[in-house]
Amino acid sequence: MEQLSALLAYKIVAVLGWLVLLLALERMFPLARVVGGIKRVAKNLSLAGFNALLSPLIVVPVSAFAASHALGWRPLWWGGWAGLVLDIIVLDLWIYWWHRANHEWPLLWRFHEVHHMDEFLDASSALRFHFGEVLISSLVRAGVILALGVPLVSVVVFETLLAFNTMFHHSDLRLPRRLEQALSYVIVTPSIHWVHHHAIRRDTDSNYASLLSVWDRLFASHSLTVRTPEMRVGTEGMKDRGFTGLLARPFEER
Repeated sequence: MEQLSALLAYKIVAVLGWLVLLLALERMFPLARVVGGIKRVAKNLSLAGFNALLSPLIVVPVSAFAASHALGWRPLWWGGWAGLVLDIIVLDLWIYWWHRANHEWPLLWRFHEVHHMDEFLDASSALRFHFGEVLISSLVRAGVILALGVPLVSVVVFETLLAFNTMFHHSDLRLPRRLEQALSYVIVTPSIHWVHHHAIRRDTDSNYASLLSVWDRLFASHSLTVRTPEMRVGTEGMKDRGFTGLLARPFEER
């Protein structure tokens, strides 16, 4: 337990450090060259802070309970470093289908829409989620952990990698074209994910991968749209709202 607590502490420090670094770099070397504004970033971080309060109260205990009561069917070879890599791949595949479900199932979209209503993307956008989506996701993920016997250490490592890459591919950081193209064959990059946030619904319902980019190619959900600096992002037909408006949005009549 002490080792896990230390791992969680390292995760928090690393994620916050990466966030600060990306927020600085994308403003020094932007591609879209549109300033999102301090108020917008503060709103996104407020949503993130709200969810951070839920994490030690609900998200972490639920995941820990699932890991401690996991079905013990895993073979001996599914352990060690090889097991960790396999856990990361399996969890990333689950995230792909869960993300896709959030777009295709109306009830889940009510909550996930809050993430897409952001009309500019930067690293803070990766932390902008409605608390309802966070709670539902943690419960569904617990079922995956329980069924597959995923150790809690694997979950923490995966969540750390996921946080790093989601902040990276939401960022407005301008990368050398060849470097980003090479990275995009393995991981999701800004050129891929910004299309997912394009304010055209057919593009919004594509490019669902979060860490490994292979899933969209494998499951035919890759968009052929090319990101451009002037690409408009957000939810088609919707305007962004303030903090309280975003919290209330999933519960409004449609």
